[in-house]
Order: sequence, then C-alpha cells, then structure tokens
Amino acid sequence: MEVKETVRKYDKREHYTYADYAKWDDDRRWELIDGEAYAMSAPSAMHQSMLVELGRQFANFLVGKQCKVFVAPFDVCLNAKGDKDDTVVQPDLVVICDRSKLNEKWYNGAPDLIIEITSPSSSRTDRIKKLNKYLQAGVREYWIADPEGKGVTVHILDNGKYIVSAYDETESISVNVLEDCIINLTDVFAAPL
Repeated sequence: MEVKETVRKYDKREHYTYADYAKWDDDRRWELIDGEAYAMSAPSAMHQSMLVELGRQFANFLVGKQCKVFVAPFDVCLNAKGDKDDTVVQPDLVVICDRSKLNEKWYNGAPDLIIEITSPSSSRTDRIKKLNKYLQAGVREYWIADPEGKGVTVHILDNGKYIVSAYDETESISVNVLEDCIINLTDVFAAPL
C-alpha cells in the first residue's frame, strides 16, 4: 500500500511505463512489472558483498570479450519497448552480449543472463513474478542467489521452459551462456564482516 501511495504523487494512474518512471525524482529505486510500480529496499551488507564478488568474477572473465556485465542499478526494458515498456527491472547483475540493444539509459530487451540476489522482501517476486517475466522475455539464463540459504538456483532456457539446477555455497557453476566461465560460489558466499 505504501508503494502505491508514494507513486500516486507522480501520477493518478495505476499503470506506468518507462517514460513515467524516468520522471520520478524521489531518490528511490523502482521497478515496473506489467505497469505496476515496486519500490526496492536498500541491500544488506551480505547482498552487497555477494554482488561485488559476482560482478568481479564476471568482469574478470569478460575482459576483452564481446559480452559485458552490469550491476544494479541498471534499467532493463524487458519487453524491448523502450519508453513505452511497462516492465522495467533492475536486476542485481546482467550479462549482455548484444550491444545493439544498449543505450545510455537502459538495455532494451532480454539480457543473456540475469542474477537476482534475494532478500526477505524480494524473494517471492524474484522466484515467481520475475521468473515468469524472464521466461516470457526469453532470458537464456536466470540465477536466484539466496544469501540466507547459501545457495543458487540456476534456470537455463530450453525449448521455452527453464531447466533448473541447484548449487550450494561450496560449489562452482559453469555459466551456460558464457563458454568456459566458471563462478566460484565459496568466494561469493564469503561473509562480508
């Protein structure tokens, strides 16, 4: 309820697009899913530690390669409709290989890989709403990293469905969309303090 009241100060409508979202100036992070606005909470120290380590491992692997990694906040107009897109997400990490869809404001379409790091307030959205939106958009690989459960669930797109694998903090993951890229989860789940 609080989210909708905050959004209403911008506009009385209940359905928003990137063009609306780009005008908001309240210094909060927002996502749009099917035109509905969702406020994002500040990440924990563990969340940030995991994100930095994932970003480091991907960035190191991608030096000199076509694909690039971006970490939040970074807008993804998931339906490839630019200003008219009503689903604009800020995944924790994205890997993109088609730079023709990238501009200074957003990525316009489905990234090759998306990683979401769950929090108590985002877990349901990451595991249900976003999972389904990413599947519909054609995201080839989607990871859900769980700091509390110390594991990662990997979804690989295959014939319009996700094939699911689970990994714990002691394992490494071979990235499906990046040949020879292996992510060490022991380093990802190392305690920040």
